[in-house]
Amino acid sequence: MKRNEETMTLLAHLTELRSRIWRSLAVVLLSLGGGLYVSPKVLRYLKSIPPGSEMTWNVFSPWDGIRMYMSVALVIALAVSLPYILYQLWGFVKQGLHPTEQTAALRYVPYSVICFFTGLAFGYFVVFPMSFSFTSKITKSMELVETYGVAQYFGFMFNIILPLAIAFELPVVVMFLTKIGILTPKALHKMRRYAYLVLVIVASLISPPELISHLLVFIPLVVLYEISVLLSRIVYGRRKAAAVAEASGA
Repeated sequence: MKRNEETMTLLAHLTELRSRIWRSLAVVLLSLGGGLYVSPKVLRYLKSIPPGSEMTWNVFSPWDGIRMYMSVALVIALAVSLPYILYQLWGFVKQGLHPTEQTAALRYVPYSVICFFTGLAFGYFVVFPMSFSFTSKITKSMELVETYGVAQYFGFMFNIILPLAIAFELPVVVMFLTKIGILTPKALHKMRRYAYLVLVIVASLISPPELISHLLVFIPLVVLYEISVLLSRIVYGRRKAAAVAEASGA
């Protein structure tokens, strides 16, 4: 009997997950219509600001133009649909969380979206122009002709800005894990040297291979980590105070 109940519960969860996925896909498809409309405008805007304004975008395949058109439209649709997708994800996972964990997750979702877009902006307006300028100087110093395909240009850009956008999620993730008791400030302090090593590797991978560029990327990542440690201490202190108050009240 217990096995049948577990099977029925699993099937119910799978059915609910499928339903939420289909709803999310429907919203993405609806948003895709708007994305297809504004995609050319977004491409023209990206081409009008540095470093896009410094080059001619070429296509090396009949499919490159339509592929970039659809790719930008899909990115726009996903960005517009992100709040609804997070809402559906929250609706599915909250059933397995304790009330405290539910409150923490719901509170941190908006901050995670803000941090993600902040990371995108930092990557696009700071690190990407710096990286492109460096590679362009190297190309010119070798007396090579700069002929860039639009697909290669966006591939280079996304390889830089997406890791930074994910890295900017670190403070929110640390706060949430501290809130639910998985992380502590003491653990973060012990991991500091290893964390710095990882940040050095990340900075070297997404920035030009010279010291100044590495520092310009590494320093913000270190600041993010230290902010995460500070926020972890604050959340941990509040969590302990709440536990003490609850124990004394009981």
